[in-house]
Amino acid sequence: MRLPVPAALAALALGLSVLFIPLGAAPAAAARAALFLELSPSTVPAGDEVGLRASCDDNLKAATVTSGLFGSVTVAPRFGFLTATAQVPGNTRPGDYRIDLSCPDGATASATLHVVAKVQPARGPATGAGGTAPGRNAPLLIGGGLAIVAMAAGLGVVSLRRRRLG
Repeated sequence: MRLPVPAALAALALGLSVLFIPLGAAPAAAARAALFLELSPSTVPAGDEVGLRASCDDNLKAATVTSGLFGSVTVAPRFGFLTATAQVPGNTRPGDYRIDLSCPDGATASATLHVVAKVQPARGPATGAGGTAPGRNAPLLIGGGLAIVAMAAGLGVVSLRRRRLG
């Protein structure tokens, strides 16, 4: 089936308008998405390290991350992003702390780091040690298992003999 020329031109015009209309809005959205600061993990116990991953408009230049927790840290270019690690002091009180990114061009971004209290368990869980647990009844279990297997084999032989005889 051939498409008439006016219909083909209308489809072409509609296709081109769909292709080129979003291009006017895309650069603004891409510029907003290019600036961010990520913390990994975003919740840490006091005394642990946090990974910083950031992006500015120009990821070939180092930027600065500042916080009341660990002061100022330089995030350097690596694999297309700006990365670094920072140590949260062990005496930090639990709470939410703001972390700020300052790009070389003056752009800024921020993220929130959640610090929780560091808790050390008093002892491990009481799960026993396998075969060293008190009240060992392994011989009883092994004997019961062998008896069940023997009974199943005997029933199998009886059912096969009944089929042959009948």
